[in-house]
Amino acid sequence: MNTSTTTPDPIYVTDELIAKDIDAYLVRHQHKSLLRFITCGSVDDGKSTLIGRLLYDSKMIFEDQLAALEADSKKVGTQGQEIDFALLVDGLAAEREQGITIDVAYRFFSTEKRKFIVADTPGHEQYTRNMVTGASTADLAIILIDARKGVLTQTRRHSYLAHLIGIRNLVLAVNKMDLIGYDRAKYEQIVEDYRSFAKSIGITDFTPMPISGFKGDNITANSPNMPWYTGAPLMAHLETVELDTTLDQAKPFRLPVQWVNRPNLDFRGFSGLIASGSIKPGDAIRVLPSGKTSTVSRIATFDGDLEQAVAGQSITLCLADEIDCSRGDVITQAEQPTQVADQFESTLVWMSDEALVPGRPYWLKIGTQTVTARVQPPEYQINVNTLEHLAAKTLELNAIGVAKLTTERAIPFEPYADNHTLGGFILIDKFSNATVAAGMLNFSLRRAQNVHWQALDVTRESRAELKQQKPAVLWFTGLSGSGKSTIANLVEKKLAHLGKHTFLLDGDNIRHGLNKDLGFTQADRIENIRRIGEVAKLMTDAGLIVLTAFISPFRAERELVRGMLPEGEFIEIHVDTPLAEAEKRDVKGLYKKARTGQLPNFTGIDSPYETPESPEIHIDTTAMSAEQAADLVVSRLLER
Repeated sequence: MNTSTTTPDPIYVTDELIAKDIDAYLVRHQHKSLLRFITCGSVDDGKSTLIGRLLYDSKMIFEDQLAALEADSKKVGTQGQEIDFALLVDGLAAEREQGITIDVAYRFFSTEKRKFIVADTPGHEQYTRNMVTGASTADLAIILIDARKGVLTQTRRHSYLAHLIGIRNLVLAVNKMDLIGYDRAKYEQIVEDYRSFAKSIGITDFTPMPISGFKGDNITANSPNMPWYTGAPLMAHLETVELDTTLDQAKPFRLPVQWVNRPNLDFRGFSGLIASGSIKPGDAIRVLPSGKTSTVSRIATFDGDLEQAVAGQSITLCLADEIDCSRGDVITQAEQPTQVADQFESTLVWMSDEALVPGRPYWLKIGTQTVTARVQPPEYQINVNTLEHLAAKTLELNAIGVAKLTTERAIPFEPYADNHTLGGFILIDKFSNATVAAGMLNFSLRRAQNVHWQALDVTRESRAELKQQKPAVLWFTGLSGSGKSTIANLVEKKLAHLGKHTFLLDGDNIRHGLNKDLGFTQADRIENIRRIGEVAKLMTDAGLIVLTAFISPFRAERELVRGMLPEGEFIEIHVDTPLAEAEKRDVKGLYKKARTGQLPNFTGIDSPYETPESPEIHIDTTAMSAEQAADLVVSRLLER
């Protein structure tokens, strides 16, 4: 994801204790609880202004900053008027100056009771992904509503996302009350409208309050302009709201292993941040997905060993036994292990300008694990205004949908509702390394728990030995008309003459049977290659040399097949023919049809071909004949 997050210098509370006893101040400051919160809502609801007012009214800026602000206000002719407090901390100041929007601005401040990190995110719909980024680590969300406008689409969208991500502390701040004359009736109608919507998406509790970020009403003290409001002002609420850390500590122990620490032969520890629960020396543990068990012999930290560790602490666990455990594994309580599966129902928030391609392999990062995953076509997309479930073949930017996904191997997990660390994930494009989606695992599919691999006595090694050859997949890729099938056919004939056991899978032939149900959309092309990869893998298990002749236009899908096979068995052969030359040959008349619009999604015309970056064999058909190309492939194969 192409983002630019601003992180300015911290702004600290002025405190007399700093001048009197700096050490005492630092000790007190260190032990304050930390609240992370996000301000969200529609465009121009006053998010940045509210943050500026929180800092200003709580005396969280230095005197020289205030003097500079007042001077700037006078320069622009606002003498005698209220200061634009958003100018203090507005992470979107550059937006006004340059006509752009910066993704997320984080601010740190502190009061005598608590420390805070606030994420200021844009309200525009096209930047919904940035709101998700800010909300992903938040304990509380302030949903702002412009009192003049009431509940808007972005109000619903951000509320839905905050609830979906698991934020349970919600403040409904009806802002700009000064612009409607502090009208109580209108405020109560807005709260009632929001309550009706909130109930429909499962929000059972929220804290409403009427405020004016510009005037300071109900920010740090109750406003005389609204004597009918008897609740706490916003800052008092932020300072006293209860956090969920105690709930995490009461859950079963979960430690995603971040790294294996072994500075010498006498020490071996498994380091990470405790996602939930507590642990102490002597406790029985289980490592997943392997299922190996042991007991805790020691809990090491930088400051010394601990008698007990709880959720939120970074520790190194030493075990009584030498068991296999590596990065991405999860250490759990022995009697309360987490689930392990490879197929899930998930909820996705799509964050990329490029739409979801069902079947395409993405990196899935969950906890400390990174695995390949494929997303099936969405079961439905959610309309945040009506909560209607809409049919969808893909997900576009900012869309929210439910889809099944499969990982390349079984992974330890928990439903997101139970554990955010082991149930929340991101999807990453394998080639651009851009984050394309944030997601939540809802549950594993039943068949993932009921289907088990059956061990066989006759192995792939024994089958290959019987044939006196090493299995391989010769993957011919190139444009239509490049000569893939011709060269592959010649290669198989030469190998057969040498007594090798082979099988040729040709693109057109496969589409008459196994893949006759697939078309030529991007999703269908991906599924076509996935099926071929699985068939080729089965044939190599039988000890065969498999030749495939497919356009296979996408690098990600070719790499998917490579990943199915043992290292060295996938041989990518780029049959390189310029488009003009392939179109000139056009023995099947396909390019002519594509040029006239009769064949949509035709590779090279209106669908891309992604050239192999480092194929094992490169064939330039303008420089060698098909016979010469076949001889080259055979000689390279025999050299192996």
